[in-house]
Amino acid sequence: MEAKVIRTEEQYEAYLNEVQVLISECPKLNSIQSERLELLTVLLEAYENSKYPIESPDPIEAIKFRMEEKGLKRADLIPYFGTSSRVSEVLNRKRPLTVQMIRALTIGLGISAETLVGASSPVDNAKSNELDWSKFPIKEMSKRGWVQGINKNIKESVEEIVKGFISDSGIEFGSASFRKTFYGEAETPTSKYALYAWVARVIQRARKKKSNVGKFMPEALSTSALKELARLSRFESGPLLAIEQLELMGIVVIIEPALKGTLLDGAALKDLDGTPIIGLTLRYDRIDHFWFTLLHELVHIWKHVDSNEAFLDDLDSSSEDRKEAEANRLATEALIPRVLWRRSDAFNNPSKDTIERFAKDLKIHPAIVSGRIRKETGNYSQFADMVGQNLVRKLFVLSEKIEA
Repeated sequence: MEAKVIRTEEQYEAYLNEVQVLISECPKLNSIQSERLELLTVLLEAYENSKYPIESPDPIEAIKFRMEEKGLKRADLIPYFGTSSRVSEVLNRKRPLTVQMIRALTIGLGISAETLVGASSPVDNAKSNELDWSKFPIKEMSKRGWVQGINKNIKESVEEIVKGFISDSGIEFGSASFRKTFYGEAETPTSKYALYAWVARVIQRARKKKSNVGKFMPEALSTSALKELARLSRFESGPLLAIEQLELMGIVVIIEPALKGTLLDGAALKDLDGTPIIGLTLRYDRIDHFWFTLLHELVHIWKHVDSNEAFLDDLDSSSEDRKEAEANRLATEALIPRVLWRRSDAFNNPSKDTIERFAKDLKIHPAIVSGRIRKETGNYSQFADMVGQNLVRKLFVLSEKIEA
């Protein structure tokens, strides 16, 4: 009898019985019986998959099962996730798996990528097109003066005010969801609403500065432009001079402290009219951190950002993402060229004198050299007095008051 697509339960039972008979006969490979067995098996599987679909395994439960199977503790997962805190966040469903984590778990623990990919989205698919307005940090937004007229007793008024605040920034909605794509390590399921609000605030402030900003010329960005900017670090007012220079190039820079619960250093994005915007939180009030973050975000503007993307960076997080790696590499090279670094006394015999001499030769601030030594050695107790602690925020106090 000719085999056909299974459409009824009776046909399914008949084919199932025939398969059992064929299996018991142990047909030879490539025989008519073996070919028939293979064909019926395919038809049965197709019917079963459509009639009785199997729910995809939960990625987190799959990881926990493999941990139990191999006798692993949470500390054993640090090589796959990067830090112990990130292990806890993923296993507690507060942080999505990244592509790098999925790759590492697939190779290291043998969990299929198909199983793990379900956890790579920071929100459930069923809810991905909806925003929960109650999760916006409305109290902190109100305290900072971002929104007014909040009536705690009227839920609808809060929702309308938050909607108005977001829409004023020009961030558009499709089925009540953001149309921008967010990249970087800063976004987690618990922080995304605070990040949305922060981005909206940065865009709003940037628009107030546009009239004083030049026309953006993409061709003006280059490795030499990054190096010229880095050399402004040697001046006490270097951060202010750098922002002035970028605004002459048509790039708006906004200093806006991060909202609570977010681990955010900087952001790079474009407004609806294509104006590039860099947002900095000054999470760490250090000269070395300011310059690396600024150049990292500038590389994103130069190389990666389009009208629908926003990069939100937690620079404490290691990332194997190609775009983040490129931003790190170009920013590092602009500050201290690798070919000079490896042959310098500051690298081979680090001391206050060798650091200051090398910084003078490169025309950069000694804090940048000190910061690189601390980063590469992992010893953050050394040269703590040379990284320019508490020397950045105070430069922006006056300008923040004027712009707010």
